[in-house]
Parts: sequence; structure tokens; C-alpha cells
Amino acid sequence: MEKMAYSNITCTLQLSRKNQKIDENKFEAIMMEAIDESLNSFENLDKQEVYLHLENSFNIRKQELPHKIEKFAEAMEQMFGIGAKLIEIRIIETLHTKMPEFMYTPRMGVVLFKKYVANLRTFLLQSA
Repeated sequence: MEKMAYSNITCTLQLSRKNQKIDENKFEAIMMEAIDESLNSFENLDKQEVYLHLENSFNIRKQELPHKIEKFAEAMEQMFGIGAKLIEIRIIETLHTKMPEFMYTPRMGVVLFKKYVANLRTFLLQSA
């Protein structure tokens, strides 16, 4: 019978953030495109005026929108009241068109903008 000797082997894994960064960039680009296209789709809405108002009144710069979705949603609600829901729905529709592989099943059948965006972001980061 042969004896096997086991030695203590240390293995270190380093997880690369390179793919995560790529997917974060993809999320940012998709969000910005969806917001831009959605705001453009309303004829009586001046997109540049909305961005200016977001920056001046709510301290949210255009390029920060993908990372400040909650603040963005609150600001839109203050600016447009119930009309903000229409803009949110249009953004969700645009996101769905851009990311058809992303499936979102809301709890209780209610789609909430902030939850939808958070789940999309998680989906993109996990699918790396």
C-alpha cells in the first residue's frame, strides 16, 4: 500500500473587475440612451431644459443619472407630478427594446421604475 502525502497548498483567486467595468459602462450607456430617447418622444418637452432643471434645482448632472435613479425619479415626480409616471413607463419600454434578453417579473404585478432599473443593473453585472 502506498502512502500519499498531502501538503498545504494555498490558492489565491483574484476576481477581475474588468468585465464588471465593461458591464457598468454598458448599463450607463443604455440608461442614458433610454432617458434621452424617452424625453425626445414627448413633443412638448424640451429635453435640454429638463437636464438643466435637474442640474440646477436637484443637483443631478446628466451623466450622473444612471447612478442616481432614485433622485432622478423623485426629481421627475416633483417636476411633472403624475406625468412622471408616463416618462418612467416610456424609459422602461425603451430599456426593454434595448435589452430584450432581460426579463423582469415584478412582485404583485406592479412595475416600479426604480426596481426595474436596479434589477437591470444587477442583470448586466451578473451576466459578465
